[in-house]
Amino acid sequence: MKALEADYDELREGDPQGRLFNDDLAPARASDRQWNSYALFSLWMNDAHNASNYTFAAGLFIGTGVIMGMTPLSIVIGVFIATFIIFIACCVSGLMGYETGAPYPVISRVTWGVWGANFPALVRGIVAIAWYGIQTYLASISLELLLMRIFPPMQHWTASFVGLRLSGWVAFLILSGIQLIIVWRGMEAVRHFQGAAGPIIWVIMIGLGVWMLSQAGWDFRWTVNADNVTPPIGTQFYQIFVTVGLTIGTLATLMLNFSDFARYAPSRRSVVMGNVLGLPLNWTAFALTSVLCSAAAIKVYGEAFHDPGDLLSRIDNDVVFYVVSIAFIVATIGVNIVANFVSAAFDLSNLNPRKISFRVGGIVSVIASIVVTPWNLYGSPTAINYFLGSLGALLGPFFGILTLDYFYYKRSRVDLRDLYSPNPEGRYFYRGGLNTDALLGFIPAAIVALCIALVPAFSKVSPFSWFIAAPLGALCYWIVQTLRGNKPLPTGSGD
Repeated sequence: MKALEADYDELREGDPQGRLFNDDLAPARASDRQWNSYALFSLWMNDAHNASNYTFAAGLFIGTGVIMGMTPLSIVIGVFIATFIIFIACCVSGLMGYETGAPYPVISRVTWGVWGANFPALVRGIVAIAWYGIQTYLASISLELLLMRIFPPMQHWTASFVGLRLSGWVAFLILSGIQLIIVWRGMEAVRHFQGAAGPIIWVIMIGLGVWMLSQAGWDFRWTVNADNVTPPIGTQFYQIFVTVGLTIGTLATLMLNFSDFARYAPSRRSVVMGNVLGLPLNWTAFALTSVLCSAAAIKVYGEAFHDPGDLLSRIDNDVVFYVVSIAFIVATIGVNIVANFVSAAFDLSNLNPRKISFRVGGIVSVIASIVVTPWNLYGSPTAINYFLGSLGALLGPFFGILTLDYFYYKRSRVDLRDLYSPNPEGRYFYRGGLNTDALLGFIPAAIVALCIALVPAFSKVSPFSWFIAAPLGALCYWIVQTLRGNKPLPTGSGD
């Protein structure tokens, strides 16, 4: 494997000013490749078992937006189909990381050029920072409730600053500090945290589901929604397809940068097995658990809850409350580190490798996540839809273009020396460090993606924006390459 054969000294000598290379962005060494199948499975456990995904699954059951209340069976089918598609996409992006040993922003240089890669990395980084803040805020709700029950005077800390009460600030800053400490210790600390947290959270979630069902008298039906109605079959099929689109949209960020983690895998088999266990099986089971809790809540409390924090506030059993609160907090820390923190740190480091290390990128991410006041973002559907929705829509074209270029045009063959070299003669320098072909392919696909995501007339198809944008990005790039007369590398040839 070229990544393991790379000479670090040679890569440093090729970039003496550190404009493209630092130890964090460098290809993973053999000793770094400790993320086996279980580690990647744990990554997905941490990514699935959190407050926002509970809210997502519960929302499908209760009924929000284009989803008018789904049955548990429809949700299970939709999530399973979606996560199977995501499994394939993450194996594709994961193999890029495994083969090169490089994180996503560095791999993007293959397609976008050594300087042009900062564009997709910056977009992905902004999305990661915003969602990092939102996830931290959602977990801080559970921590705030926990602290209030332990220390009742906190209930009177009602003074508000930029939209968040003092008790909320305390919980938010505590969680930000914990996450920074974990990432500060490096990717091995992330691996160990996830390996321990994943199965513990699963046991607790299953326990919560069983406890809620017992409180509801074990009354659970697969084929009725929260209103105790079975939707028409045509409606159910549409809802399943929408669920597939929304679920894929939820994981579009991690599909793009899964190479950040797969670069540490010891084998291709580890990547595939970790993904198959963690995605179709694990995610579908968690969605069912979330719906089960929502259905039971209707029987027990007379209403279903979108937000697990609202459900927690109604639990009067102290043991259950403390255990589940801690589980949601730990789970959200896990998903935040996986889906947002690590990506943002690598993306920021890629902007200026000499001055911004992985750790410095993490500090900047934490500060930026506070500045954007994520509680206000989360409380504003307009901000979510137009700001994060528009940026998220761009991830589809990024994925389609990179995948086609890496596997078809480059035939998975990468020169690591040129990947980390600012030399104008390097094969990834293109035109001034930017591959204009990628930009020309991206623009029309991005315009279509943004229209689908933002224009109200396309609201019925907006859940399928990634499905449309990713292949469209690849198609536009193929058209540009064809018009320029560029052909893929011959199969089985050398560099």
